[in-house]
Amino acid sequence: MSGGKTVIDAAGLSYRRLNEMVREYVHSGVREFVLDNVIGQRYIATALKGEITFEINGTPGQDLAAFMRGPRLIINGNTQDGVGNTMDDGKIVINGIAGDVLGYAMRGGAIYVHGDVGYRVGIHMKSYMDQQPVIVIGGKAGDFLGEYMAGGVILLLGMFSGKPDSPVAGMSLGTGMHGGVIYVRGEVSDDLTGPEIRSDPADKGDLEAIAEIVRDYSEEIGVDADVIMASDFTRLLPRSHRPYGNMYVPV
Repeated sequence: MSGGKTVIDAAGLSYRRLNEMVREYVHSGVREFVLDNVIGQRYIATALKGEITFEINGTPGQDLAAFMRGPRLIINGNTQDGVGNTMDDGKIVINGIAGDVLGYAMRGGAIYVHGDVGYRVGIHMKSYMDQQPVIVIGGKAGDFLGEYMAGGVILLLGMFSGKPDSPVAGMSLGTGMHGGVIYVRGEVSDDLTGPEIRSDPADKGDLEAIAEIVRDYSEEIGVDADVIMASDFTRLLPRSHRPYGNMYVPV
């Protein structure tokens, strides 16, 4: 224990032992953690509930914060695949880049990434009643961003990227999307999206919603909100709530 925080040196610890230790501390009432020297240990904070905070120094492994409901994670480094898999609530701040399938089937809470992300981010993302999940990507995204998205908000900034010559997103942006909204800073080339996606300039209401998200993102990541908002934004919406209905049921 140090200054009210439980500090765990993860160097040399298996993922199983590290997670056992975290759960033992949570069971004893600890609510604030610093995990140092994290190198690929998976399942950190998976299925944890309540007001618990983690500062993770290093590179956590697969399925970080899967099924999580409430905790707040700050990652000072990069993350591997499956961050926030089916998470219900909480906040994940990644001060680096993230891998594939970030926010898979995410149902609530927020994931903020400073840099680039991999493929199929936000796939099957959904909302339920007042649960409105949010993913903000400061850099650029790989193929299939928002694939089969059913609800929530993805905000793609394309600003803090290690790929200056790449388009803001890969191919098949929003493929199969049937709910929610994707906002992109700047314009979106028509060849990135499929025919099931409608692309429009963001209107006043959209910009107000974006500005609110950007304020929180900027505070967490440590960037300038005014610089982010000094641009036009594009809104991507599904043309239909059943984009592939005709393929399976004749109309």
